Amino acid sequence: MKWRINFYDTSTMPTREMREAMLNADVGDDVYQDDPSVNQLEIEAADIIGKEAALFMPSGTMGNLVALMSQCQRGDEVILEEESHIYYYEVGGVSAVAGLVPMLVKGNYGVLEPEVVMNRLRKPDIHYPRTSLLCIENTHNRAGGTITPPARMKELRDLANDHGLRVHLDGARIFNAAVALRVPVTEFTQYVDTVMFCLSKGLGAPVGSILASDKHTISTARHLRKMLGGGMRRSGFLAAAGLIALRTGINQLEIDHLNACKLAALLSDIPFIKVDCEHVQTNMVMVDVEPSGMTAEEVGDLLKERGIKVSVRPPYLLRLVTHKDITTKMIDEAVSEVKDLFRNIR
Repeated sequence: MKWRINFYDTSTMPTREMREAMLNADVGDDVYQDDPSVNQLEIEAADIIGKEAALFMPSGTMGNLVALMSQCQRGDEVILEEESHIYYYEVGGVSAVAGLVPMLVKGNYGVLEPEVVMNRLRKPDIHYPRTSLLCIENTHNRAGGTITPPARMKELRDLANDHGLRVHLDGARIFNAAVALRVPVTEFTQYVDTVMFCLSKGLGAPVGSILASDKHTISTARHLRKMLGGGMRRSGFLAAAGLIALRTGINQLEIDHLNACKLAALLSDIPFIKVDCEHVQTNMVMVDVEPSGMTAEEVGDLLKERGIKVSVRPPYLLRLVTHKDITTKMIDEAVSEVKDLFRNIR
């Protein structure tokens, strides 16, 4: 179904410039590192993110999984925020494929607090798995696009150093955090050993993510990517779009944030729903429909009938994500439809 208004940033369509780049891409065999377009993308991605090397990945999920496998041994423990994407939405790969044990720690709107993490750490003991990696999600999906600021990243890095842990950043939307705080993305990534970010979603590429780290870790990751089926041969057609996304997509994000603030403000005036405007920090708006007496699934289905697609978070939350294909006119139309929906029900 082609949605009239789609509040998923995974729904962004490639631009004309991306399509032309894909058509004219210079390609080779990336498994042998012979694809010029992929090689150029990896060079530019490593440079902008502040790491020695980078690896083009089919998806963010595979990027996160390979990052964990590159830095941990089977049976190790990995620290994750309790509603992190790695734990919640990646099909249990952390355990089923990587053979790792999640230690879940509750964050404050998704932001890990060093003292809370510290209290969960255990002294080495023959009964315990070895804790080897701390994962940070920035921005945090289920918390509504909230930001872990650089100062907190440093505190978590210092804690990891004190306990011999490496640090991975699930930075699927890390450029949203950098744009929102008006700082270079390296202000965040300097504190982590590995970082994954998506070329799709807000940056607008049709497919692909990047894993970046030191050269040794990326060499290990390349081997693991092949084992997991991520060797994509002439993937330069996709990398060509990724290059355009990396070079041009970041500038769009500030507009997305402004649109999210507008959307939140307009929705907050509608009776029978609640919007947490205070925590609209980037491009996500969380809507609580419990006061309406309906569930999130019910409201989501009614919006689908009106051609509007939103993410449903049972029992009562909806998530709306602004992106490059959401215009201010679409926001006005969507808010009008929501008003009409509740007017008709009441």
